[in-house]
Amino acid sequence: MIEVAALRKVYPGDPPVVAVDEVSFTARPGQIFGLLGPNGAGKTTTLRIVSTILRPSGGSVRVDGVSVTEDPRAVRRRIGFLSAGTALYERLSPREHLDYFGRLCGLDSAAIRERTDALADALAMESFLDRPCGLLSTGQKQKTSIARALVHDPPVLVFDEPTAGLDVLVARALVERIEGLRDARRTIVLSTHIMSEAERLCDVVAVIHRGRILAEGSVANLLDRAGAPNLEEAFFALVRAAEESEPTASEGGVSAGAGQVDR
Repeated sequence: MIEVAALRKVYPGDPPVVAVDEVSFTARPGQIFGLLGPNGAGKTTTLRIVSTILRPSGGSVRVDGVSVTEDPRAVRRRIGFLSAGTALYERLSPREHLDYFGRLCGLDSAAIRERTDALADALAMESFLDRPCGLLSTGQKQKTSIARALVHDPPVLVFDEPTAGLDVLVARALVERIEGLRDARRTIVLSTHIMSEAERLCDVVAVIHRGRILAEGSVANLLDRAGAPNLEEAFFALVRAAEESEPTASEGGVSAGAGQVDR
């Protein structure tokens, strides 16, 4: 389970940059929680805090009851993190990646071999398992990143724009894999700006805009709330309403996104 309460991330500056502003949500086992928003909305910053990559400025995050600030190492053992921007070591093969990251997560050699064989079979990686990652295609690299995130069989998975840059076939295979992980009772949080993907995958969605959550609920709940035929139309309606309700500089106010950057 992931429990996020009143989360804030502020970067120093003049004015300060508010990337995440009082964000709260809970993701449960056997559930895919979708964090939806445009570029710069705060999705990636939120997920990087959940994954212990960034420290919060305020609020709390607990993963399976463990605080990300009090015991980040224990949290990392419980989480698999996948991001489109996560780099691989080009000179290492997929097998060497899994061995290295498996050891970092405390697995012994026998467990690593077992997990490597299982993941290579599940992700159809056998043909390139021992090839340097610098020679792999984009889809093969993404499969390697997925396997790396899953090598320690974590109960909690964080996917930041998991299908970004993938071709249709590889993206579809990844979506099916994520569905299988939900069926295996993993806790899954993913961010995306692809609404059709979110509509297929997510049990609960939250729309985030300028660091704040505008709405949260099931897809059906958000469609009803926005009076929209699909999630994309609901998303645009919610964001448009939020922007229209914000005071403009000419009115003497400061917009909710003032000082924000693309994070």
